[in-house]
Amino acid sequence: MNLGPFALLAALLLVAACSQTPTTGGGTAGGGQTQTMQTNTAVPGSRQDFVQNVGDRVFFEFDHSDITPEGQATLQKQADWLKRYQNVTVTIEGHCDDRGTREYNLALGNRRANAVKRMLVSLGVAGNRVAVISYGKERPIVVGDNEQAWAQNRVGITVIN
Repeated sequence: MNLGPFALLAALLLVAACSQTPTTGGGTAGGGQTQTMQTNTAVPGSRQDFVQNVGDRVFFEFDHSDITPEGQATLQKQADWLKRYQNVTVTIEGHCDDRGTREYNLALGNRRANAVKRMLVSLGVAGNRVAVISYGKERPIVVGDNEQAWAQNRVGITVIN
């Protein structure tokens, strides 16, 4: 008995089976597209989902606490996400760069955190779901004495509790 053609057929089937894209759940999702497996997929409604898909930071200009147009767009996305996940509460952290006194920056961080909270509330998020805290210049996001570091530290961060 000649096994040559059968061995060739078996090898071709093996190669074809190995070349297919793995799927999650064994089927298709989202309009018939096959989903590939991902190791760092955020769970909907999680902190990771919020940070990755919405954005947790609103940046401020030097010595200001007013919300920029970019900040407004981020806060609209945050409000939409928070309205979708009604059981989630947040704390808004107000941060400043390291210029100025400790007391001044604590007050400025508080104004920034409250500006973020006011906008979220105006966009339909219940005020009792949003707490605020100011860290002033005490907890820098980026350490450095240059404009690039200072700009990253002038921020309001929405943290999922």
